[in-house]
Amino acid sequence: MKKTVLVVLASIVLSAGMHAEDRVLAAARDGEARKDVPAELELSLQEAQDYAIKQNRSLKNASLAVQEAYAQRWQTIAAMLPNVDGSYSYSNYLGYSATLSMAGRDVEINMPNVGALGLTASIGLNGQGIVGVLLNNIAIEMKKIALEKSESDLRGSVMSSYVSVLALQSISALLDSSLTNIQNLEQITQNAVDAGAAEQTTADQIRVRVNTLKNSINSQKRNIELATNSLKVLLDVPVETTLVLTENLDEVLSPDRVLALLGENFDIHNNLTYRTLEKSTALARRNVQMAGWAYGPTVSLGYNYTNQQYYGEGGMRMTPPNVVQVSVRMPLWSSGKRAAGVIEKKIAYEEAKNTLSETTDNLGIQYSQLCFNLTNAYETYVNEKDNIDVAQRVFASATNKYKYGASSNLELTNASNDLINAQSTYVQAVLSLVNAQVELEKFLNN
Repeated sequence: MKKTVLVVLASIVLSAGMHAEDRVLAAARDGEARKDVPAELELSLQEAQDYAIKQNRSLKNASLAVQEAYAQRWQTIAAMLPNVDGSYSYSNYLGYSATLSMAGRDVEINMPNVGALGLTASIGLNGQGIVGVLLNNIAIEMKKIALEKSESDLRGSVMSSYVSVLALQSISALLDSSLTNIQNLEQITQNAVDAGAAEQTTADQIRVRVNTLKNSINSQKRNIELATNSLKVLLDVPVETTLVLTENLDEVLSPDRVLALLGENFDIHNNLTYRTLEKSTALARRNVQMAGWAYGPTVSLGYNYTNQQYYGEGGMRMTPPNVVQVSVRMPLWSSGKRAAGVIEKKIAYEEAKNTLSETTDNLGIQYSQLCFNLTNAYETYVNEKDNIDVAQRVFASATNKYKYGASSNLELTNASNDLINAQSTYVQAVLSLVNAQVELEKFLNN
């Protein structure tokens, strides 16, 4: 039982895509620096999810990635806008005079010191730059979808950990109550042994039951600590922070929530996987256009202003103060390089379309399967919840009957074992239900 619960809890942490141990240690190191985190946090499920969204560093990086994509788009736009550069230069020829031969005569020309102030403005336009802006727009949308998906994954992970803590706490409380009852029986039996009305073997067997329940309770406490630490990791709070969960298990796993989720219509355009592939296909199509524009011309327009100032007599002004330049560059021959580039992008576009079509066909099947999984998990949860109630009543009845001598030690032992097994399968049913609910919510982008 202990191993089963530990494995299930470990899978929750792994599904969050985080290294729990490293994150817990990091949170502990940040404990003193992060004065904004109170010593105790009281959180409902919704509040815990919102708090995790606000605090999580990975989501902050995803948000920064969106801003980075906007900056990249502006760089592409700015490359097609006018660029202006200024310059200043000073030349000192150290008294050198130039000799100019004219009509058989040598004329010396002084080379005075000269300072030159220059201003250059230029603009270049081509089809690849325009398509590049469109590619950047798609990249921004993909970053936003990735951010949305990260938020959805984090909310699902928080819900799984939150429910795990609640389920383990309820089981621990149940076992504590059972331990109190059987400890009373142990004392009664030992008193009967001391009075000569019962054998020591009977009291020893009861003590074994007591120790078994104590071991199970200790195991549950360790599991609660593990689940709580996993939740702290997701909330990104210091390890010493006390978490108080204000919702109970029945509120989180209510029939109304499950039925409402199963009753939602599936809109493929809300599915994050479909939206991502749709944008990837659009990106591949734009890449074909980008490769095609490698055959297109590049038009450049430039203006150059130069103001020379001579510091001394003489000198020749060879540089015109104003120059306007217009150029058109047309690629002519690349030995098939550009043609191969276009073919490559077209093949990639066809691959993207095939992937999108296949995914579109499969998403409907996946939705039906997720609905089936949730329905089955909920039915199992209801049955296991009833089983644990029955096991608890049977154990209480066996305890009372044994107290008055109406049942044997074997019956009490069997009832105790059934209770422990029932709580183990109940925890597994709870975790299966919440995971099925989370998967469907993420699929619907709820």
